[in-house]
Amino acid sequence: MLRERFYNQELLLLMKKEEILALFKSYEDAVCMIDETECWSARDLQKLFGYSLWQNFTNVIAKAKEACTNVGQDVIDHFIDVNKKVEVGSGAFREIDDVMLTRYACYYHKAIKQ
Repeated sequence: MLRERFYNQELLLLMKKEEILALFKSYEDAVCMIDETECWSARDLQKLFGYSLWQNFTNVIAKAKEACTNVGQDVIDHFIDVNKKVEVGSGAFREIDDVMLTRYACYYHKAIKQ
């Protein structure tokens, strides 16, 4: 019984490790460079960070911007409001809001979510 329980715990840890590595790879694969700075599209990270609704993620981004200001950092250095075009069907496109996040901005997300 004890051996089986130990095996199940090891299996669970291995699965968590594989999930973490897959999430890390997805995160690093989404990076882009802007003026020699690593950035991520908030829209691309939204689902990766566990948000099904854009509005919920923008609430967290707003709190992260506030926290950034509170420690004396310039928000514009870490959160860049942009628009991007997405296809809506039949070859038509429309613009949607997005935010480019530096790695520093992504850390704020993590701190606020906890």
